[in-house]
Amino acid sequence: MFEAEADQFRRAGVRIGVDERDSERDLLEESLAPFSLGIRNDALRMSRLYALLYCFENAVRDLIETRLSEADPDWWVKQVPKRVRENAEKRQNDSARNSWLEGLSVSILGFVDFGGLGDIIVENWSAFEDLVPSQHWLKQRLDELERARNFVAHNRMLSSAEFARLEMYVGDWNRQVGL
Repeated sequence: MFEAEADQFRRAGVRIGVDERDSERDLLEESLAPFSLGIRNDALRMSRLYALLYCFENAVRDLIETRLSEADPDWWVKQVPKRVRENAEKRQNDSARNSWLEGLSVSILGFVDFGGLGDIIVENWSAFEDLVPSQHWLKQRLDELERARNFVAHNRMLSSAEFARLEMYVGDWNRQVGL
């Protein structure tokens, strides 16, 4: 009963229980301690960008699933392009075969490549046209974000100008879809 009530307070922004931020910060400092100061500083700067891209990509996945499942419970089979669907299913099967590496993705969309997300939206344009100005706008933003995402995923440092551009693109997206 306490947990249920505590959850309501947490959602309202009231901190209940142990503050995990100090513990997380200490664990991060400990795990990064063996590395040079320059590498640690770059990693901490890039972690902000990683978090932004993680949130963005998963918000796009949530939007796709919400919009398409509202119209058709069998949306995955009927509305996702075959190439995208087959690639995701192959990756999901590979993940199941390599269960020693545990992941938390339960939705099949978690196995869709970043570029495939745009393909799904374009293929089902009528479900998204009230949110996104045009398919050209969508493709331009997602293509540039994908390039940057791949840079970040392969642990390459981006310039400050790239940080600003990515933050601007994600901000544009959030305003368009109402986040």
